[in-house]
Parts: sequence; structure tokens; C-alpha cells
Amino acid sequence: MTGPEGADGLREAARKGAGEFTATVIVDAPADRVFAALTDWERQSDWIPLTTVRVVEGDGGEGSLVEAVTTLGPAALRDEMRVVRVDAPYEVGVVHCGKLLRGPGVLRCTPLARDRTQVVWHEWFHLPGGAAGRVAWPLLWPGSKASLTLALKRFARMVEQGRLP
Repeated sequence: MTGPEGADGLREAARKGAGEFTATVIVDAPADRVFAALTDWERQSDWIPLTTVRVVEGDGGEGSLVEAVTTLGPAALRDEMRVVRVDAPYEVGVVHCGKLLRGPGVLRCTPLARDRTQVVWHEWFHLPGGAAGRVAWPLLWPGSKASLTLALKRFARMVEQGRLP
């Protein structure tokens, strides 16, 4: 199958794009618990502001299609992600394969001393809009990184308080 939903489209979307950001947080909980909370896709709606996440195909594991819709007033941004790799409790790889958001991402859980876990969320996006997208990226990047960092801090608090998973 070819096209945006087929193997060729997924392969193209999996290439690293020019838009890149990373957010990191330390969670006072063991890696297996943190990983379980992080990959409970639909519960991401509880800690990512303005966003509803659902599994639309599969069981949330490798091969699944996950949709995240972020709404602000009348505007909505739909993000489709294919789960392409799961190495529990350490790493999950996704490919954003929607019409607007495309590119690979990885969520890593690194066990630390005293049952703490470092979470790293790293994304590489293809920038839409050609030259205009490349010019706009430096303006959008700080907000994207800041909002993801705040979401991860909220995630950490929820895990530490036992509200996740």
C-alpha cells in the first residue's frame, strides 16, 4: 500500500524533520510504573492540556494508531500517531502520520537510583508550508517545548500522587 496511510507514506513520515524539540522530567517512581502511565494513551488527556487522546486502531501497543486532538476555541489540531516500537519499560517509538503533523517521536524512561525515572520526550517534525514553515518554526518552537515540559511536570505529579496509572 502506498500513500499517507500505507507503508510508503509511513516510511516517508518516519524521516526526521527539521522541527525538533525535547522535553525532560524526573519522576519519583520506578520505570515500569512510569512507562505504564506514559503509554496509557487515553489517560494522556488527563495531563496534556486541551487535548483528547484515544486509540483508534489496535490495543495501544505496537502497530496501533493513536489520535490526539488539541482544541483551543474553534481551532482543532488533529495528530495521528502510529506506534512503531515498544520496548517496555524503557522506550516507545511513534510516527506522526497525519496530514499536518508528520515525523518520528520517541518517549524514553531511564531508571535512576532510588526508584526514580527520567522521562525524555523527543520529536522531529516535518515543517509544513515550505520556506514559510521554516521561518515560523523558531517562533513556534519555544511554545511547543514549554507546553510539553509543563505537561510532563503535571504527568510526574500525577504519577507521584498515585493518580496515574
